[in-house]
Amino acid sequence: MAAGISVRKVVSQADFKTFFEFPWVLYHDDPNWVPPLLSMRRALLDQQKHPAWEYMEGDYFVAWRGERAVGTIAAYINHRHNEFHDERIGWFGAFEVYDDPETAAALLNTAADWVRARGCDAIRGPQTFTTHDECGLLVDGFTQPVLLMPYNPPYYERLIEAAGFVAVKETVSFTKLRDDPHNEALLERLRRISQGVMKRNKITVRPLDRRNLKREFVLFKELYNQAWEKNWGFVPMTERELDALVKSLGQFFDPDLAFFAEVDGVPAGFIMAVPDFNAVLKAAKPRPGVPEIITLLRALWAWRVAKVIKITRIPLLGVAAPFRNKGVDAVLAFNILDRLVHGPYESGDFGWILKDNTTMMNLAHSFGSRIYKTYRFYEKAF
Repeated sequence: MAAGISVRKVVSQADFKTFFEFPWVLYHDDPNWVPPLLSMRRALLDQQKHPAWEYMEGDYFVAWRGERAVGTIAAYINHRHNEFHDERIGWFGAFEVYDDPETAAALLNTAADWVRARGCDAIRGPQTFTTHDECGLLVDGFTQPVLLMPYNPPYYERLIEAAGFVAVKETVSFTKLRDDPHNEALLERLRRISQGVMKRNKITVRPLDRRNLKREFVLFKELYNQAWEKNWGFVPMTERELDALVKSLGQFFDPDLAFFAEVDGVPAGFIMAVPDFNAVLKAAKPRPGVPEIITLLRALWAWRVAKVIKITRIPLLGVAAPFRNKGVDAVLAFNILDRLVHGPYESGDFGWILKDNTTMMNLAHSFGSRIYKTYRFYEKAF
């Protein structure tokens, strides 16, 4: 007879080790999963150091069947989200589980009970742990994920819905191939349109100034929260979060794939692409028990020598509110597309985009890209 399921809060170092290492156990034979650097995962989960935990509270849980760990989940409350959106919701994240409805339900119910006990009237997820991190459940396009995008087995959708959760929002990622035979004709048409829009609305676009990166990142920080303020689920970054984002991007971003736009001389928006460092992580194979210096040496070889990065991801496109509906987003996107078609990357990932954001969806379609991944947020009301 199979042992029953028990879900226990992470309270000891041994518990945390089990929680921390569980993805390597679960995805051991999955060719699409990309293991994170151990230091990156520690930084994400460390509630004393990760800047988002300054305004969040939460606990980690492990599901056990006898002496065997069979799943994990985090339950938490993002107080800044609730204040910014006038909601009383909690979240679940770090959800990993075998294809076992009993275990999945036990984990999800534990998270729901945890947030309900703290005054929430619903729980939403998955999100680990903000919209700036991995968020949403992959429900279509089960291939290797790009940098900072989630990956999970297809059966998670079935398990979450069986536990009484309903879909509340979908996002998508688009892909665009560099070698699409229609690209040059498309670019010529978009160039004429962009030039007209720029002249009509006094828009100028410039690349990132490599000689003044510190100043450029200050400008990026000033624009970031303005540009994303009205996006679903968005919570303005704190100064520490913005500093951490800039530090992270500064390690591997491609300055040839970053642009600022101005309207009549006033900073109005930005777009930034980053090389898909997941390809490097996949080749480096970080895992518990292997010293990170060895992993980093493997990563350096894969990045600089083997040149395994073939995709660039465009995660950041934003236009400040006073300058929307002037074509600034389209002009910025054209500049990135032009660089993509004539650059070293084989394809570009545009994501994520809210499926009900018709402006951005239409823009992505107009650039000849196609949807290749879909993600979903779930919610359970009490």
